[in-house]
Amino acid sequence: MSEPQAHPLVIGHRGAPGYRPEHSEASYRLAFDLGADAVEPDVVVTRDGVLVVRHENEISGTTDVASHKEFKGRRTTKVVDGVRMTGWFTEDFTWAELRTLRCVERLKRVRADNRAYDGQEPMLRLRDVLRIVDEESARGGRALGVVLEVKHADYFRSIGFDIAALIQDELATTGWADRPERLTIECFELGVLVRLRQAGVRASYVFLAERSGAPADEVAHARESGGRANTYEWYRSDAGLDYLRSRVDGISVDKGSLIRTNAIGLAAGPEDLVARAHARGLLVFTWTLRPENRYLNLRYHSSLSGAEWGDWQSEFALVLSSGVDGIFVDHPDLGVAAREAESVAG
Repeated sequence: MSEPQAHPLVIGHRGAPGYRPEHSEASYRLAFDLGADAVEPDVVVTRDGVLVVRHENEISGTTDVASHKEFKGRRTTKVVDGVRMTGWFTEDFTWAELRTLRCVERLKRVRADNRAYDGQEPMLRLRDVLRIVDEESARGGRALGVVLEVKHADYFRSIGFDIAALIQDELATTGWADRPERLTIECFELGVLVRLRQAGVRASYVFLAERSGAPADEVAHARESGGRANTYEWYRSDAGLDYLRSRVDGISVDKGSLIRTNAIGLAAGPEDLVARAHARGLLVFTWTLRPENRYLNLRYHSSLSGAEWGDWQSEFALVLSSGVDGIFVDHPDLGVAAREAESVAG
């Protein structure tokens, strides 16, 4: 299982959520059936310190928690990373309680067909996902990877959870501490990545950068110290990339950061971010490549229906032409097809 890795890496974004509710066992296993090289679990924490995989710590959109009368009183309002939200939060539940919930489709209007699978599967822990990856690696005879996204690290720190230490322990317990060539750890906050690396956790480290705003941990620190937080835009600049090169192995950006647009917002070619990052020895990943009109640049829309698939082939090809090293996809088979088309064209 040591064959050379195809380029770019095709990463099943929370499994294969284009076809099954995200972060479900079926979604993860299907991702590998469809050719994904790795999958991406988002990691949050329970009240009793168990690492579970959810898009966010607020779970009303991805589980059936609202239908559980016994948890009605857990609904609350919190501010997480500066955003006020109301719902049910993983840190208010034990793992024993969360395991009684079932996964549901998050993008209910765009992916209405996936609602047929609502309520069929329970939530997963990080260790469950790592086990699935091990089983699928053995079944398929290829070394499959994990791109572990740390969610809300500074927020969890503020309420008493050291998510970095929990991840370090989980990787050691599951044997994944000894598979650095198959493990990538990413976060929208640089601080937790630096702490994990300094703690000796062997992995590739990738800093996630939104199109706008600033990392939550830096915003919190700036508020306490009276200083200023670096913005995500700054991290994509030459100065920001220079700063990152000694701290992480790569950067992961919204696909819009790789698409140059004209005056009316239509895609006009690739941006130079990948070339600038590569010149500094940094990998570049991008998210999220999806086929529905709602998520495509306007140039590639096929109709006014947001749920209808547009000319995803052309947008995917444009993103790949930038030289990107990894693509996060909701439909892994489409990512593989785009990679194969680029290989033929090249």
